[in-house]
Amino acid sequence: MDVSEPRHMEPHLSESSGIRDFVFGFGDGINTSLGIAAGVGGADVSSNIIILASLVGMFTGAKAMAVQNYLAVKAQRELLNSEIAREEWEMENKPEVERQEIEEIYKAKGFEGKDLDMIVNKITSNKKVWLDTMLTEELRLNVDVIGNPLKSALRMFGAFLLGGILPIIPFFFAHGYVPLIIAVGISLSTSFAVGAVKSKLARTNIIKGGLEMAGLGTGIALIGFGIGTELANLGIIDV
Repeated sequence: MDVSEPRHMEPHLSESSGIRDFVFGFGDGINTSLGIAAGVGGADVSSNIIILASLVGMFTGAKAMAVQNYLAVKAQRELLNSEIAREEWEMENKPEVERQEIEEIYKAKGFEGKDLDMIVNKITSNKKVWLDTMLTEELRLNVDVIGNPLKSALRMFGAFLLGGILPIIPFFFAHGYVPLIIAVGISLSTSFAVGAVKSKLARTNIIKGGLEMAGLGTGIALIGFGIGTELANLGIIDV
């Protein structure tokens, strides 16, 4: 009777530029808007001015973050492409040197003798596998982690706007310090949730990850409240 060996299926998180873009974009967006709202609100101005200032800051910040992310990812992709071209040239023109490098890599992993010869022959018999192995094992490069420049920019832009609009919503319906308190609550809760999800995916402490993102981001953003209040008290800003 042929009994197939049961396979143990264990979930793994593959590195993703999408997760990176969303976490950074959302975190920056919500903290930027909250910082502006708190700073302007600290000067005790009308909700309309707070909304206008926050919206301008939100869209300006989203555009800036998207452009920066596009340029950063594009530069990484260009570096990766140059390394791929170099490895392909060496595989074509110096195959024995590249084969030796594969052998050294797997020798360092504990392979030897016939096992080492078998794995080296298997890898070098397929140029795509050979190239991928050189990129990941020798150069520690992963194209999936770097991502696509345009997609990364759009994800960053969208995540920034999503995070940025949340602290502004209460100011459409109330005035004074009440909407600011609600905005802080929204920032703390949503930032905690995103930080917790990120930590769960990374298999780290969920509570610590949530508190880290919520506390650090919201705390820094609220510095704006103290600045706005102090400028108003000093008469630098006429309200």
